[in-house]
Amino acid sequence: MDRLAASLDTLRHVETPEGVSLTLRAAGPVPRALAWLVDLAVRGTVLWAAFMVLALAGQTGLGLSLLLLFALMWGYPIAFEVFWQGQTPGKRLMGLRVVSGDGAPVGWLASITRNLLRTVDMLPSLYAFGLASTLIDRSGRRLGDLVADTLVIYVDPPRRSLQLPEGDVQAWPGTLRVEEQQALVSFAERSRGLSEARQRELCDHLAPITGLTGDAARERVMSAARWLAGKQAADA
Repeated sequence: MDRLAASLDTLRHVETPEGVSLTLRAAGPVPRALAWLVDLAVRGTVLWAAFMVLALAGQTGLGLSLLLLFALMWGYPIAFEVFWQGQTPGKRLMGLRVVSGDGAPVGWLASITRNLLRTVDMLPSLYAFGLASTLIDRSGRRLGDLVADTLVIYVDPPRRSLQLPEGDVQAWPGTLRVEEQQALVSFAERSRGLSEARQRELCDHLAPITGLTGDAARERVMSAARWLAGKQAADA
């Protein structure tokens, strides 16, 4: 069972040259394929619109159309990955990003390598080699990623800043488990939607710990929640 769980775990733990430990969530073949389809639609739309205009320029327009086709085929993914934080429009829509194997931003050489090797991943047809590689590799890497030492990961959403009522800040007396800390901060966040009577009622349950009831108990809990929120923000 442990071996099966390990094989299904797509988390990749890396340590940066600065000694910072990172946990990266590798993306599987389905979201990557959807991102690729979105990018294909974007490139197709741009190419079709350009052809309609350049067709009016005769042979010159044909030559420019071929140059544009080459640029969209090869330059599009490379330029976006290098200049747009490892994301093409398709990857951004799907919440994905290309990074180096150590979690650093992807560079020119790595991006060029992984994209040129798409020709190998496409063999013998329908991305067969690439799909087989993503299913076998624990981090979901296709052949181009393995050679370039790159990884496609999920982009973690930005943390929502806590909105707590203003007031005094005071540490909680004693040690709190993680779930207890979360409960206090969650109570403070939601307090605006509760009547003062309901807030006092809930805080009175902590009287054996705080030795307080009523408004004093509520203010004690709120001050501890502000302290915990500030501590969590500092740790982040």
